Amino acid sequence: MEAARSSLPPSLQLSGPFLTLGVTLNVPHDLYSGNLPLYGYRVDTYHHGNLRRAALDRALKVVAERGPQALSLREIAADLGVSHTAPRHHFGSIKGLLTAIAAEGFDMLRGRLVALREAGAPFLEFGVAYVEFATENPAHFTVMFQPTLTDPNDSSLTEASQGAFNELRAGVAAIAPQSTTELAAALVTASWSMMHGLATLDLTGNLARSQIRELLGLSDIADIARCAGGLLGGSQGGSSS
Repeated sequence: MEAARSSLPPSLQLSGPFLTLGVTLNVPHDLYSGNLPLYGYRVDTYHHGNLRRAALDRALKVVAERGPQALSLREIAADLGVSHTAPRHHFGSIKGLLTAIAAEGFDMLRGRLVALREAGAPFLEFGVAYVEFATENPAHFTVMFQPTLTDPNDSSLTEASQGAFNELRAGVAAIAPQSTTELAAALVTASWSMMHGLATLDLTGNLARSQIRELLGLSDIADIARCAGGLLGGSQGGSSS
């Protein structure tokens, strides 16, 4: 085995009991074709960038299925077939991983809201988009609004969350010409609370258990959001452009 180790190219790095390829070094394909005798060593073929994405995707799956408390960097590493320390190079800890998930979620939400603002959509559609984002990205949504799970001092998370919240606050300016700033702010708060609550009811299964869809005669969550949001009146008027 020692002879096998010494015969490996210098660009191959031994890390504990595992052979790690491409985590910090670029290994040409012709140096490792998959036929190198590794005598039971596991090969980490992820490199910077796709390991981070793969870890995020795996974490999102775990959060969606079992909740954020079930996350384990060791389990993620084992699922991805990499050394148990590899994910720590990107996230440092579980809190770092959850912080990255939250930041990504806020960026995604902001992107949707910006697209609506630039299209001149009425403010009601912002609420509909919010609910659709939550139900389409349940793991992101779960982590984004649980600040105890994330690092409050992380600059990426701060920038991402404030970007999304800025788009929500833009609704105040859109509605304000028709009323006072205070009333517009109250209306935006009511709309946000309603849509966040609706999304949470749907994600937790309570909307289904209540059989409210049957009473409404609506099955699509976006249609339910429009129906409920429309009752606020002013939330339909104005755009954020």
